[in-house]
Amino acid sequence: MPSSKPSPSGKPGPSGPSNEPRPSSPSARPTPPEAPELIWLRPERTGRGPRPAHSRESIAAAAIAIADAEGLDAASMRRVAAALGAGTMSLYNYVPKKEHLLDLMLDAVIGEYRLPAEPSGDVRADLTRLAHEQLAILRRHPWVPAVVLARPGIGPNALRYTDHFLAVTAPTGLDGAARMEAMSLFNGFLTQYAQYEQTAAAGAKWQAELVGYLTQAATSGEYPHLAQAFATSGPPADPDRTFDRVLERVISAVLASAAGH
Repeated sequence: MPSSKPSPSGKPGPSGPSNEPRPSSPSARPTPPEAPELIWLRPERTGRGPRPAHSRESIAAAAIAIADAEGLDAASMRRVAAALGAGTMSLYNYVPKKEHLLDLMLDAVIGEYRLPAEPSGDVRADLTRLAHEQLAILRRHPWVPAVVLARPGIGPNALRYTDHFLAVTAPTGLDGAARMEAMSLFNGFLTQYAQYEQTAAAGAKWQAELVGYLTQAATSGEYPHLAQAFATSGPPADPDRTFDRVLERVISAVLASAAGH
């Protein structure tokens, strides 16, 4: 009896076309949506199930404590998991990768700002207060500048800070883009100053050698402008007074750009 099954070529046999279902084309299968790259676009908890044992806040807090005590490199996923009493792989259910952990840590630190509900209206005074608070935060968490330079903060607390800075500088009359540029200048100065403090504190010998080297260069006759600057600079100033003086110039630059816009 002739077979009713399809031939190996896929054509119908002598008895007619086969009723057996054919496998669907791989291209016709739906592909799952790609997970967002930003941690802030990922829901903290997905699906159903038991209450999560940890939260982003507790994970960030554990990582910050390690980084504050031992440095940023010590805050590995393994160390953070151990501090929480969790398995390393289970931590990835909350924080998919190390970059996301850094984002959470940075935003948690930015959340330490005590931002007033409304600015006072005195731009210089408000920026001065904000700068001193930022420097205090950077001194508490010396690893922050390295993270900021690699991954700018865009989490909820960072957005609140940005919104506050824009409100503080609104009386200048600068448009939004110019005020964002002013914020970059302001934050950049503070980050660099904090890094300078760390370098000076960690390398007293290097600092002393640097002063000697620059003094020798200034008196060599090859750098007349450097020599003039050294001649009028006087003895080393108190670090806090130096900070206030340079901060005043940064704020004055922001206000001057507003006056001439």
